[in-house]
Amino acid sequence: MRVFHGVGEVPAGFGPSAVTIGKFDGLHQGHRAVIGDLLAAAGDALLPTVVTFDRNPLELLRPEACPPPLVGPGQKLELLESAGVAAVLVLAFDEARAAQEPEAFVREVLVEALHVRRLLVGDDFRFGRGGRGDTALLTRMGSELGFEVEVQQQIETAARRVSSTWIRELLSAGAIEEAANLLGRPPAVRGVVVHGAHRGRELGYPTANLAQESDGMIPADGVYAGRLIDDGADYPAAISVGSNPTFEGVPPKQVEAYVLDRTLDLYGHVVDVVFTHRIRGQIAYEGIEPLIAQMAVDVARVRTLERA
Repeated sequence: MRVFHGVGEVPAGFGPSAVTIGKFDGLHQGHRAVIGDLLAAAGDALLPTVVTFDRNPLELLRPEACPPPLVGPGQKLELLESAGVAAVLVLAFDEARAAQEPEAFVREVLVEALHVRRLLVGDDFRFGRGGRGDTALLTRMGSELGFEVEVQQQIETAARRVSSTWIRELLSAGAIEEAANLLGRPPAVRGVVVHGAHRGRELGYPTANLAQESDGMIPADGVYAGRLIDDGADYPAAISVGSNPTFEGVPPKQVEAYVLDRTLDLYGHVVDVVFTHRIRGQIAYEGIEPLIAQMAVDVARVRTLERA
């Protein structure tokens, strides 16, 4: 997959292309349906291309309302590649882009850079200065500039429309399996393994602690079954999320993964911590012995789930 960071990196003569535009945060089942339609629209004659942004536009426009991202930039690109996209154009969402008129965006990005022939957008798609651009404007410009516009309906379940917002709600509640159903895969956090207080090692359960600056939305505090992936190696793990209320001075939303039956030196490694099941919430224990006993129960539960 080719990745262009800005219109200036797109080579002359790129395309012709089939394009879809969006944040694609999490690349959930609704997004994957869009990508599937994009690949079908591209066929053998067009390059299936995604236009996305380096951040959620709300981070600039309304930072107080900007939600946490479900995935980091690198995770998103990997997910798009796995979905079969040929090229991704990542646009910096800055003051200039926010102020750009929608007609100028279409000409600069879609026509002149990507040589679009087919454009797929959702029925609620808005773009350009003040959100003035919509599907009607795209359809009019497409007839003038030589590209077709296909407006897609959003994917819905029996409950509600599949969305990144819904997935965030589920993760905030620790509803890992429900979130995984909407994502089409278990949720994961990616980060660098750093030194912690080494309490896990002292208790007999050494953990890989992720740096606070990690990619991906961390689920609700609690203990989870899951996996730790290091450079392709996949290990079953018991995962703790939270401030560990038994001890003082632990940072909030600390992610710690205990790899079952392995002693690994992971310091400095970038790893993925994958969440598959929630075992319980966080509990403050009166002393170390009850905590160690509960950790043994948690690890046994993880073993059972991994064998299922």
